[in-house]
Amino acid sequence: MTTDQPGVEDLLRELAPQVLGVLIRRYGQFDAAEDAVQEALLSAALKWPVEGVPDSPRSWLITVAGRRLVDEWRSESARRAREEQVVLLEPADPAAAVDQDDTLALLFLCCHPSLSPPSQLALTLRAVGGLSTAEIAQAFLVPEATMAQRISRAKQRIRGSGLGFEAPPPAERADRLQVVRQVLYLVFNEGYTTSAGPELQRAELTTEAIRLARMLHRLLPGDGETAGLLALMLLTDARRAARTDAHGALVPLDEQDRSVWNAAYIAEGVALVSGTLGRGPLGTYQLQAAIAAVHDEAGTAEQTDWPQILALYEVLERVSPGPVVTLNRAVAVARVRGPLAGLAALAELDGDARMAGNHRLESVRAHLLELAGQQAAAHDCYLRAAEMTASLPEQRYLTLRAATLATRTSSEH
Repeated sequence: MTTDQPGVEDLLRELAPQVLGVLIRRYGQFDAAEDAVQEALLSAALKWPVEGVPDSPRSWLITVAGRRLVDEWRSESARRAREEQVVLLEPADPAAAVDQDDTLALLFLCCHPSLSPPSQLALTLRAVGGLSTAEIAQAFLVPEATMAQRISRAKQRIRGSGLGFEAPPPAERADRLQVVRQVLYLVFNEGYTTSAGPELQRAELTTEAIRLARMLHRLLPGDGETAGLLALMLLTDARRAARTDAHGALVPLDEQDRSVWNAAYIAEGVALVSGTLGRGPLGTYQLQAAIAAVHDEAGTAEQTDWPQILALYEVLERVSPGPVVTLNRAVAVARVRGPLAGLAALAELDGDARMAGNHRLESVRAHLLELAGQQAAAHDCYLRAAEMTASLPEQRYLTLRAATLATRTSSEH
């Protein structure tokens, strides 16, 4: 979607899930509603820059999309039956339906637990994010046909299972909301450190994840974990400009130029963390955001409060235990108590099937072995880690670390 008028594209992206939600709630057909919304968005993208944005752009889009949907139904062979269905589905108070924001219900539908995680990701970016199938395919480095099939299967699953377009009952709300947050965080993570390909990061995905997290926070302002998720994204993405050098090579956290970190993101993220911690049950995203805030508030790598970070990881491991948390805690242990203590903590993951083939385990082990002065062992671990990752920037960085150690070792002999 492209326009010549600044702000029109952003407005259309914001309104798209709201309009789609109204049509799905009113007519109940995901595919047909989405096609109608896309046509309405295209019409708006062409007309608004020339004629001006209407007084009620949301109502304009709903009206145009609704007409397109009804026109399409009328052109089909079962015209009479479908028109009867339209009459039955037409709300008693159209104005009330237009005023209702269905974005959250649409998020719940796209992230329904009956859908596979890849389908949840794709459908959320397509229906709520407004990304084209080609854009989503490019972001996840799969053929467009593959992504189109994935999205189509997800829609068929929704249609075939009869999933309702409404908020989940109170007993299911917390679990469903957790899935929504997880999907948004997966989108962010894939953008922040791509799992494969020539680029370390994909800004379009991190930007979209942050936009959707802002939307969710706006819809649920009192939810601490949603605020924590947005804070975590902001505090992490604040370092994006410093993560690679002019040649696209990876720059570790300790060596980054902190003057180019996004100060506005850091301030917003810290404010969100400060506003949630201590005001309700501690959640995973809130604790991770608190850790990110400690990193971001340090003026230099040497000023980082590692004891506080270690204490936060110990709390996080009690709240949400898992191998990645243990891995990160081992790094904090090494910073506070020395590399040998860190290696001992890392040994807890040896034999953990969930970390089999995970390059981060070997790369952290290599780093701690290097700090402990065990150069040969560190060299081998760096090479093993490089073989395990499909990210070319990470491969190059790990291979370079191994080569540097090999050169250093040979010069010492």
